[in-house]
Amino acid sequence: MISTVLPTYNRTPLSFVKGEGSWLIEADGRRFLDMGAGIAVIALGHANPELVSALTEQAGKLWHVSNLYKIPEQQALADLLVDLTFADTVFFTNSGTETAELAIKMARKYHYEKGAPRETILTFEGAFHGRSTAAIAASGGEKMVKGFGPLMPGFKHLPWGDMAAFEAAMDESVCAVMVEPVQGEGGIRPMPEEDLRAIRAACDRTGALLILDEVQCGMGRTGKLFAHEWAGVTPDIMMVAKGIGGGFPLGAVLATENAAAGMVVGTHGSTYGGNPLACAVGLKVSQIVSDPAFLDEVSRKAGLLLQRLEGLVAAHPDTFEAVRGMGLMLGLKCKKPAVELAAAAREAGVLVVPAADNVLRLLPALNIPDADITEGVARLDAAASAYEGK
Repeated sequence: MISTVLPTYNRTPLSFVKGEGSWLIEADGRRFLDMGAGIAVIALGHANPELVSALTEQAGKLWHVSNLYKIPEQQALADLLVDLTFADTVFFTNSGTETAELAIKMARKYHYEKGAPRETILTFEGAFHGRSTAAIAASGGEKMVKGFGPLMPGFKHLPWGDMAAFEAAMDESVCAVMVEPVQGEGGIRPMPEEDLRAIRAACDRTGALLILDEVQCGMGRTGKLFAHEWAGVTPDIMMVAKGIGGGFPLGAVLATENAAAGMVVGTHGSTYGGNPLACAVGLKVSQIVSDPAFLDEVSRKAGLLLQRLEGLVAAHPDTFEAVRGMGLMLGLKCKKPAVELAAAAREAGVLVVPAADNVLRLLPALNIPDADITEGVARLDAAASAYEGK
C-alpha cells in the first residue's frame, strides 16, 4: 500500500523536531551536528534569531497579496541584489527549479525578440538544474530523465571539463550556455576559473547568453557572495535559491537589462514568488551574508574545515581519497561507498550529504562555530574508524 506521502524520497529514519544553530534534535532527544544544512539551505543556522525576528515581524503584518500589487519587501530585496551584483532586474520564485524555468525562457525569448531565434542551450555532464521537465532535459543524466520522455528539445550536453568539445559546439546557433560554477549534486566539482572566463569570452564572441546556476554555490558559500566572482566574470542571467531564504522557500533570477528585454508584461508569473514573508527573510539573509566581514569569516572557517578534512583523509587513506571544493562547499571523495559512509556518519551523530562521483558533501551553515567544525570532523573520524572496523 502506497504511503500517504508520495514515496519519491529514500528517507533516513530520523524525525527532527528542533534546530539550534548547527545542531538538530531528534524526537527522541538525540543531537546531530548538521554539516549538510538542508543541502546548503540553512545559511545562517537553524532558528537563527535575526531570521526568526524578521519572519515573525512580517507574519504579524502581511503574508500574501499576489503579484497583482506592488510588494515593498520584494522591492527592497530586488534593490539590494541589484546593488550587490551585475544585475539590473530580479524575478522572485519559490525554488531553484523555478529559476531554471525562467532562465531558459528568458534566454530563448531574448533571441526571438532580436529577430533571430536560437534554441540550443549548452550544458555540462554532471549538472543539476532542478527536477521540472525543462530542468531535467537541461541536465540530461539518465537517472534524471529515464521514463519521463519526450524531453524538451534544444539542449546539448557536453563532457565536463572538455573545453575542446565546448569550443567545437560553440557557434552562432547557440542560444545560451548554462553552467554551475561549482557542481553540487555532480560531486562538488568547481569549474576552473580559466574555463569560466573562456566560456564568457565565447558567449561574447557568438552573441550567446551566459546563464550561471548559483542555486547551491551562491549566497556566500564559497567565500564571495557569488562563486563566479572568483573568476572575475559576470553572467547575463543568474539562478539563485537555497541559501537566499535561510530555510524559507525563496529563489530569484537575476539578469541584465539586455538579457531580460523580452520578458515584458504577461510573459512570466508566479502566484507565491516574492511574497512578503519570503522577501522579509531573504532581505535579512542578504544583508548579513553580503557583509565583507562576514564573507571573510566564511573563508577563514573554510580554511579551518579544509585543514581538518585533509587530516581526516590522511588518517583514513583506505576510506577517503581527497578533499575538493571551495569555501564551505567541500566534498570528500571516497574510496568506500559514500552512501554507506553517510550512514556511518549518522550513527556517529553528524549529518553529511552524498553526491555523485562517490562524494560526501559538507555544506555547513556559513556561521558555524569553530568548535562545531572541529567536533564535526572528529565525529567523521569516529565514523570512518567504526566503518573500517566492521
